[in-house]
Amino acid sequence: MSKVKYYYDSETLSYQKIEHKKGRRLGIILLSITGSFLAGFILLIIYLNIPQIETPKEKALKRELQNMKLQYGLLNRKMDQIQEVMANIEDRDNNIYRLYFEANPIPEEQRTAGFGGINRYKDLEGFDNSKLIKETTKRMDVLTKRLVVQSKSLDEVAKLAKEKGELLSAIPAIQPVNNEDLSRIASGYGWRTDPFTKVRKFHYGMDFTAPRGTPVYATGDGKVVRADSRSTGYGNHIRIDHGYGYTSLYAHLYKYNVRRGQRVKRGDVIGFVGSTGRSEAPHLHYEIFKDEKRINPINFYYGNLSPEEFGEILEKAQRENQSLD
Repeated sequence: MSKVKYYYDSETLSYQKIEHKKGRRLGIILLSITGSFLAGFILLIIYLNIPQIETPKEKALKRELQNMKLQYGLLNRKMDQIQEVMANIEDRDNNIYRLYFEANPIPEEQRTAGFGGINRYKDLEGFDNSKLIKETTKRMDVLTKRLVVQSKSLDEVAKLAKEKGELLSAIPAIQPVNNEDLSRIASGYGWRTDPFTKVRKFHYGMDFTAPRGTPVYATGDGKVVRADSRSTGYGNHIRIDHGYGYTSLYAHLYKYNVRRGQRVKRGDVIGFVGSTGRSEAPHLHYEIFKDEKRINPINFYYGNLSPEEFGEILEKAQRENQSLD
């Protein structure tokens, strides 16, 4: 209950009750509210313009966040560089290495496959820097995938290179008798006249005329599977298994320089020219088998002959003359 207030009236020499007018009371109330609002507004302006006072923990977290943004930026720039290098390696892999070794190029979709469908980055959502973190993580995943595919491809290329190197070493690719040791090429692959019966028959090798004792060379890497005289007509002869379906035969030898089971390298001396077996004069009869079928040895002399020398031998080998065995 509000207190009743009085004032002294000097004219009536008595105390009179103070009467409050309703309009005045309302004005005072409105004035108080307006003053409070203005004071609050002024304080808010002052608060927003005064630098916030941060606690040590808030300062540390702010520095950590700024450092994280900086590190993500540096990481993305490094990934840009790595992706450029990766793209160059992939291009060389498809267009040089795999092409050279007759392997199919790896399609781009295979290098980057496995990142569609399900949202694998859902756990990274809901943070202030979710977009930055998600994009960086996604780029890392794609780059990792490409590195794995490229690593497997290089393993395959290395295996192909090793196999091709072994194949190139194994193929009978040189002449079994040096040119300077030759008297002549007596006969080539094809129809020839038999020296004993004088009947025309197919000659399955090449005859190299040379003095008795002339060195005979292995024409490719391989394993000696025969060094004996137990094949009709060949006399002392050697057979080398080169692998990959290739076998070379050296017949009418004077003597051997290798034994059965021995491994030899291209250019090793394996025996010496002679005239054993069904032979009319000292010479080397040379044959090549591919998958157990005789083929023309003339096609395998690219290893130690110039184009001019090869052309000359080719011309002589094609002459239909009399063979020496």
